[in-house]
Amino acid sequence: MKKATLKDIAKKFNVSVSTVSKALKDSDEISEATRDKIKTYAKEINYRPNLNALSLKNRRTRTIGILVPDMLNYFLAQVLKGIEKTALKYNYKVVICITNDSHKKEIEIIEMLSNGSVDGFIISIAEETELNKEFAHFNNALAFKLPIVMLDRVANGVLCDKVITNNREAGKQAVERLAESGCKNIAFASAISHLKVSQDLLKGYHDGINNLGRTVNENKIVNVQEDHYSAYENMLKPLFVDNTIDGIVATNEGVALAAMKIAHKQRKTIPDDFSAIGFTNGILARHSYPKLTTVSQHGEIMGATAAEMLINRLENPDEEKDFKTKVIKTDIVERNSTRPLTVY
Repeated sequence: MKKATLKDIAKKFNVSVSTVSKALKDSDEISEATRDKIKTYAKEINYRPNLNALSLKNRRTRTIGILVPDMLNYFLAQVLKGIEKTALKYNYKVVICITNDSHKKEIEIIEMLSNGSVDGFIISIAEETELNKEFAHFNNALAFKLPIVMLDRVANGVLCDKVITNNREAGKQAVERLAESGCKNIAFASAISHLKVSQDLLKGYHDGINNLGRTVNENKIVNVQEDHYSAYENMLKPLFVDNTIDGIVATNEGVALAAMKIAHKQRKTIPDDFSAIGFTNGILARHSYPKLTTVSQHGEIMGATAAEMLINRLENPDEEKDFKTKVIKTDIVERNSTRPLTVY
């Protein structure tokens, strides 16, 4: 499709290119009615300024646009901390935007920031975007020479740099850690089963169980349909009906703590009778009782790595570089919800 130009807009309204340019910049020299008409039409035809025609000063904002699904997630808060520290080190500013997992809002933010506000993006893609597999807005930004680094939640079909963790390996390691401490009947519970992150963790759970020479029991796998703590306990209860579950791998801290609460109600002692490991090493894990053993995905390191990758591309725009995917190694943070390995 032919790229829209100022001339196309000027022709539509029978005005000069200068008038269109001033209208798009909200100049008071142009009437409000005319400005509104021109801006509405420019959006309809997906007009973007020709950044190559602008001065170097105008093209380089030294600002990075960051899109994350939410701000309440401890892991993403650590990611942002890593990005901001690294950006400051290289004298870059950041603009942080929240998509609320909305595909539409993600598109709107990228369109808004692509109009010369930022030099590139770091993105953890919205849930709706991942489920719908609609990535045209990312490719449009890349076509306008705005580099993207995707982080944690990524679109494999988009050619850009990425920073991820090996979630399948992490899921396997969590199962092995529980087994090494003596757990015989290990369950798996997810609050995000529809997302690839959780699907990879589940594959790792399967790998771990199979590597132990055991057969995966589907009755020991629960997908919590509502991502809200109040729903976790009811959804997890079927796992405990026969009273044989003695360990669980959970995709977040809330699910792990809900499982521990049920175990307490069954008069099980943690970690002697029941052990739990949750993903993301957040605040809940540190303040639960007993304190929760977690898998740390090192959000701050992931954020810093993503920022380094993006800034490297921005500082060396003429270098032809292959796109890279960097994998950050996870670690198990030992606390009191699992039995110490020294016992065995």
